[in-house]
Amino acid sequence: MVLFRVAVLVGFLTATVTAVDITVQASGGNKTSRIPYGLMHEDINNAGDGGIYAELIRNRAFQGSSRYPVSLAGWSSINGAALSVKKLAEPLSSALPSSLNVAVGNSAKNGSAGSVIGFKNDGFWGIDVRVQNYTGSFYVRGSYNGTFTASLSSALTNETFGSVSIQSKSKKDEWVQHEFTLVPETAAANSNNSFALQFDSKGVEGGSLDFNVISLFPPTYKGRKNGLRLDIAEAFEALNPKFLRFPGGNALEGPDLANPWKWDETIGELKNRPGRPGVWGYQTSDGLGLVEYLHWCDDMKLEPILAVWSGLALDGAYINESSLQPWIDDALAEIEFIRGASSTPYGSLRASLGYPEPWKLQYVEIGNEDWLAGAPAGYDSYRQYRFPLFKEAIEQKYPDIQIIASPSVFDNMTIPSPAAGDYHPYRQPNDYYAEFAKFDKLTPDNLTLVGEFAAVHPNGGLDWDAGLHPFPWWIGGVGEAIFMIATERAGDRIIGSTYAPILRNMNRWQWSVCMLEFDASKTTLSTSYHVFKLISTHPITSNLPTTPSTNTSSLFFVAGRNEDTGTHIFKAANYNTTQHEDTPVKVGFEGVEEGRKAQLTLLTGSEGPFGYNDPKTGNNAVKETIDVLVANEEGVFEWVMPELSVAVLEVSGNEGKDEVV
Repeated sequence: MVLFRVAVLVGFLTATVTAVDITVQASGGNKTSRIPYGLMHEDINNAGDGGIYAELIRNRAFQGSSRYPVSLAGWSSINGAALSVKKLAEPLSSALPSSLNVAVGNSAKNGSAGSVIGFKNDGFWGIDVRVQNYTGSFYVRGSYNGTFTASLSSALTNETFGSVSIQSKSKKDEWVQHEFTLVPETAAANSNNSFALQFDSKGVEGGSLDFNVISLFPPTYKGRKNGLRLDIAEAFEALNPKFLRFPGGNALEGPDLANPWKWDETIGELKNRPGRPGVWGYQTSDGLGLVEYLHWCDDMKLEPILAVWSGLALDGAYINESSLQPWIDDALAEIEFIRGASSTPYGSLRASLGYPEPWKLQYVEIGNEDWLAGAPAGYDSYRQYRFPLFKEAIEQKYPDIQIIASPSVFDNMTIPSPAAGDYHPYRQPNDYYAEFAKFDKLTPDNLTLVGEFAAVHPNGGLDWDAGLHPFPWWIGGVGEAIFMIATERAGDRIIGSTYAPILRNMNRWQWSVCMLEFDASKTTLSTSYHVFKLISTHPITSNLPTTPSTNTSSLFFVAGRNEDTGTHIFKAANYNTTQHEDTPVKVGFEGVEEGRKAQLTLLTGSEGPFGYNDPKTGNNAVKETIDVLVANEEGVFEWVMPELSVAVLEVSGNEGKDEVV
């Protein structure tokens, strides 16, 4: 809900409440981070496969592991075709030893009307069908004379929305890829749809055909092949992010020492990616791999923050010092693949994949939450030898890289400068209120990334013992705004901050509090999304001192300038006011005179402290009001902030009195 109006004064200044009177000085303060807010992708909640990775076919390559065996999950037979998973003597690739065998059924052998057989896939809890181009492909092995038909149909009514014929190029003893474009003639009313591939069994020699890497993509973000789901990526782009931390958190560690995220198994053709057992209860395809993450950075103009595996698994096991060197070498190889010249061994590998020019890489994090998994022994090993050895090797070869340790100074670790730490505060909203001054203790030698944060526990609860809140909720979002304001105040010591996890598939999840909820056809922007967007889309490049210098009893704020736009910016969150009264606010900027215009954006909770955006109803519990304020004769802007509200005031960079653009 967005309201817009022009006013000299917003609200009614209640005489019984003392206004918070703030003066912003014209100079002083500190520079802030050039990447203040960003994104972190964690492979949880089907956030990758079935989420931002736009592939529509579930279990497309019959990948599996000892934890999650190969299966026919997602697939079913059409017209009596006998489906089975087989390991052929000549598989599609060593990475994909299993494939789908489709054997001709008895009715088809007899030449009856049921000779057209095939198989279908129900996608990731359905498939969104619109009138648009879908690009698909599949590999087939075996002799078949005829055509394949690819189609999208309703799983409820069997109505076919669109189909395309593909002339067979198949050969008896070879794997041959077939590509197609499918354009539905009509859109589906819902996402209860499936993809089918059919063929005439009378044209099959030998009784069966083998299939693998059966793929279908809708239009993707920036038109990237093997790219990102459009609506989710555009929602991220709207946040004005500046960095991407990847490949996520626990996904990097892997469930055990045999299965960390292996960067070199996530590059190249899809047929050469074996996938891996994830840590959240399912197998991952690794279709969203290292190069795709770098494309994501390119397309949103994000600074990549690469996390390299540090020798610790999520089950607490860790690599002994005598066995660590191969993994240090692997991290160096990954960095060389990204930013090395094409004349280097791994830069040459990158060039062979079609990327002769290196990517930019300035930030490398060593591990993820090494203070948590396997503590205390695993954490002791990190402090004693794992972090020092990785750090020394990377610094020696790449002295310009900003190294980040996976713990922070708040996790009982002394981090040698110029290395930075990584802080992950999952909190109650009240905790962010109480810890507002926490970053004031940081010195310039305590450079810190906030690689993950979110309000996940209700106030007065038992934190992790009580579980997570069902959804992001309004008071949690206001608490997060307080935290974000705190990071901006310490912007010379905070590299950047990002909410986590960001994505939640409403059909299967392991973590409930996420910025965006989604299903096969829609996304829901949470209350936290709206707060994050307001704060992140009004960046401050240079903080300015204020009087008073810090928060009042209820109002938390930061002020400064955006030197790129020439504007003054004031950000505030109003939390627990006396008797729930509104708070009058007066803000004056030195050098800003009477008549200057400013845009005020105010967020309030239209459904109270526990209001949330429900994917089932499509409601929006966040009310956004936009006003144009005019500085009074003292050059001061005045407005009222209700309890539990967030505001950004942006003062025109014009020395005159033009409207704010």
